[in-house]
Amino acid sequence: MINKIRINKTRLDERTLQALAADLDALRISVESELGEGDAKHIRRARGVAQASAIAGRGLLMFGFGPISWVAGVLSLATAKIVENMEVGHNVMHGQYDWMNDPELNSQTYEWDIVCDGDHWRHSHNVEHHDHTNIIGKDHDYGYGMLRLTEQQRWSPWNLLQPLWYFLLAVNFQWGVAVHDIKIGRYVKGRINKEEFSQRARPFLRKAGRQLFKDYVLFPALAFWQWPRVLLGNLLANLIRNLWTNAIIFCGHFTADAQTYTVREVQGESQGHWYLRQIQGSSNLEGGRWLHLLSGHLSHQIEHHLYPDIPAPRYAQMAPKVREICARYGIHYNSGGFWRQYFSVLVRLAKHSLPNRRAVSAQAS
Repeated sequence: MINKIRINKTRLDERTLQALAADLDALRISVESELGEGDAKHIRRARGVAQASAIAGRGLLMFGFGPISWVAGVLSLATAKIVENMEVGHNVMHGQYDWMNDPELNSQTYEWDIVCDGDHWRHSHNVEHHDHTNIIGKDHDYGYGMLRLTEQQRWSPWNLLQPLWYFLLAVNFQWGVAVHDIKIGRYVKGRINKEEFSQRARPFLRKAGRQLFKDYVLFPALAFWQWPRVLLGNLLANLIRNLWTNAIIFCGHFTADAQTYTVREVQGESQGHWYLRQIQGSSNLEGGRWLHLLSGHLSHQIEHHLYPDIPAPRYAQMAPKVREICARYGIHYNSGGFWRQYFSVLVRLAKHSLPNRRAVSAQAS
């Protein structure tokens, strides 16, 4: 019975949705009134940690000797890339620190250490994903154009191999994110012309070229005879970052309890219903301080989707209050440990790689 309650969407009448919105708005106002120097120190410290870790990692790879220094260099560089992408880049580009008026932390001009062009991400993520969270056909982050994760998506024989597609996406996750806003699928289907496709591709090619040159040409060349060590170290650091960010993001959106919506269900959507959709379409991870930091505080994905422009470290403070509000309105608050949530993602991937049972039964009859 508990599982059935969790799987079904909570449906609230409009008066109750208005009350839900008022409670969540009040929480936002109370937190915004407290923002100040502590929040500014955090993001500057996080940026400093990423930069120091990158310097240490590259130094160990270029000038170290033996396997121990190489492993330490890889882990340090991978940590730098994770913190810069998740805690700094992702959160800065959401506008969480625009109130600081720091040009180096401006949401519209920040460029992160990843092959994805910043402007492409700001559109595909901040607009398409956050406005249309888990709406099938409008949220293009849902399945990344490769994966079927709900019965509402059409099945094809291609999906039988989706555990393999998922593995390839996880290994190359920064590239999957980078090509997302180029709209390759639309171009192949003739929905956009060659000129528009070329215009979309140019920023990606420029950014990807710079990243490839930096990691696989410049730094290996600077290491002279150590170049194989540096080249392999950079490759592995990027792989670790890809696997980690993929796992965190998939745990935030595609667990067993994360709900999906149709376009019809959100027609005329009120603010209260938008809040409800963000809660029901998101999943949290429970863990310690390092999990929250290395996930960019996307371990609090529910709070992030409710308040994407609030500094992410505040989510831990807001989470108990959001959970209490959810309990008051009978809304399932989807939270669990990393391995439990990630396992449910893998089960969902496997389940929807097969055709719907009803479809199979209809064909058999």
